[in-house]
Amino acid sequence: MGSSEDYRTLLDKAYSKLPQHVEAYDRFSIPRPDVRQIGRKTVILNFKDICDQLRRDPDHLLKFLTGEMATLATFDGTKAVFQGKFGLESVLNLLKIYTEKYVICPVCKRPDTHLERQKRLWFMECEACGARSSIGTG
Repeated sequence: MGSSEDYRTLLDKAYSKLPQHVEAYDRFSIPRPDVRQIGRKTVILNFKDICDQLRRDPDHLLKFLTGEMATLATFDGTKAVFQGKFGLESVLNLLKIYTEKYVICPVCKRPDTHLERQKRLWFMECEACGARSSIGTG
């Protein structure tokens, strides 16, 4: 039995069933923050929307941002207010870092993840590929 011929036949058959034209489609993008400066404070007006799109608890994202910005912040249910002036580019960069560390699966690179805490450690579990990755103390 010519297994290499059988393989080639099956491969050709599989390729023939693929569509001729496939459009590139990236369903995930980092949400664009609506950043405003009010006096010496920075407000992210759509903070809750960003958290919803990232599928993350607002407290977790707020803790990350305040740690990176080395400042205090409050969250009122929709917007986050940070002490100090931070520009749009700074906030976008921090959201990108957060997304890479706490949202995107390191195995399959998809955003279909959720965080789970066990004792002091946080784990990211991917709903797409089933990977489970430790992300430290969060």
